Amino acid sequence: MTIRVSVQTTIFSMDAELPRLMQGGQEAGGVGAFLGVVRGGAGLRALTLEHYPGMTESMIGRIAAEAQTRFGLSGCTIIHRVGRLTVGEPIVLVLCLAAHRAAALDATAFVMDWLKTRAPFWKREEFEDGRTAWVEAREADDIAASRWARDGRPG
Repeated sequence: MTIRVSVQTTIFSMDAELPRLMQGGQEAGGVGAFLGVVRGGAGLRALTLEHYPGMTESMIGRIAAEAQTRFGLSGCTIIHRVGRLTVGEPIVLVLCLAAHRAAALDATAFVMDWLKTRAPFWKREEFEDGRTAWVEAREADDIAASRWARDGRPG
């Protein structure tokens, strides 16, 4: 399986990443894809993401490896941006390549749920009125990740 993990400040291109993932994937029947963007509303102007270099990439690699084990992936690309991002900018790309559609789509949902709850990112919101606030963990994200629990253990 090919795993590509990148934590970067620069924008990414799904048009460039999809062919890279598909190389050598002749037995693949589907690609699950998620492109996340910075959501606006409530006067939000920008989001600044910080991470712990090395640790973040390692954790994302472990998430991709777990997705491969659970869903039989033949490839997985996870790109997450850091730095200051304005509303509407791409923030995360997840591509999961599998033999069957259901596995590709489930793996993509799994990766996103685990990224939200396990990857070491810190987010600070910046509002039009000059306020800033650190984003707290959300119970809804923990609940979503809990659906992937195995043998009574968390996700």
